[in-house]
Amino acid sequence: MTIGLRIGGTTFPLDRSVFTTLLDNSVAGTYKDYETALETGAIKLAKLQYLAEKGDIPLPLFFAPLPLVQAQVEAKTQKLLAGVSRDTFSIGSRASVQLRDVELIVKDLIRKQQLLRAVDDSLARNTIVGMLSRLGPSPEDDAAKLRSAIGLSQDDLRACRKKETALELIIDRLEDNQVLVSRSVNNYMPQRLTHADARFSGMTVRDNKVPFIFLAGGDHGDRQEPVGRTIFTLTLMTVLVARRIFAPMTWDGGSAETDPGVEYDIAGAILMPADQLSVLPLSSLDEVKQASDVFKVTPSAVTVRAMRLGIVSGDIGQAHLAELRREFDGRTSGGPRSPILPENAVKKYGGRELSRRMLAALDTSKITRGEFCRAVCLNRLKPHQINDLRRVIG
Repeated sequence: MTIGLRIGGTTFPLDRSVFTTLLDNSVAGTYKDYETALETGAIKLAKLQYLAEKGDIPLPLFFAPLPLVQAQVEAKTQKLLAGVSRDTFSIGSRASVQLRDVELIVKDLIRKQQLLRAVDDSLARNTIVGMLSRLGPSPEDDAAKLRSAIGLSQDDLRACRKKETALELIIDRLEDNQVLVSRSVNNYMPQRLTHADARFSGMTVRDNKVPFIFLAGGDHGDRQEPVGRTIFTLTLMTVLVARRIFAPMTWDGGSAETDPGVEYDIAGAILMPADQLSVLPLSSLDEVKQASDVFKVTPSAVTVRAMRLGIVSGDIGQAHLAELRREFDGRTSGGPRSPILPENAVKKYGGRELSRRMLAALDTSKITRGEFCRAVCLNRLKPHQINDLRRVIG
């Protein structure tokens, strides 16, 4: 099959496989001119040159043999994905994630990093990245160091009346320190995450100035309530950034059968300091649930943390975890969720700080409104809706 390339009054055949291979693997694959070419089976030379320029694709590649094009795309992909390890970082879980399962999201977040670096001269080298490459005397010491660097105190967290408020607080503190946070919003990302992707908790994406944390979100079929799990997941991935670990991640928050490692203990110490957890009664499941509300995590996280500190015995802890699993299995669905407004969805996936900085670049004419809609909003917002995003960013 071919795409008709129109030059003047003459039409020349372009290999459709070459055309789609090149554009599907570039940001230009989101452009309207590409969609129109696929629908009509034709494209003018000026439009092809435009797509090639925006996609950073040498124009002669459109006329090259398919094997050569595939090799060039693979080389470019390998270079692009150097920001994420192909090995899964797993904690208490035997599951693994293939990078190809989330590859389009990874590519999009890396493109966002690259564009932000290109238009924002105010970005400084990130002080969080690698700050725990060399571990301190104990997880508690490392937790205190990281908590101080982010500007997040236990008093701040405990002052939050709801876990949702605590989650937003942590995200704000991270983004204040140029650690960007993206959250899954199906239909507003380059690819969907379904229930089949339950093993995937999120990932960290390397950058020395604006590293990304991507949260898969939801309860993902495990024994966790969503917000409490998300808070621990976000904290755990913050530790990975500080440890200079960039990879897709899975973790089982309700398992105490394996040693989850130092990263888990540092995250636990950030959210549940040993001196504060040790003074609380945790012998009954109701007491554990009360503690989970205090520390803004899940009852399972409190239980596992208390077991690792020796505050709760193995028998009592395992009984708590078993009962929590039974409660989860017996819970009823909360029903359909309310639809999310497009501007809120774009903010959630791209993140508040990225949106804020890119709006500043738009206001100073460093990017056009069309480029903003494509790069930041993935064309889910039109130019006339940019002010809707500006309103929710605040």
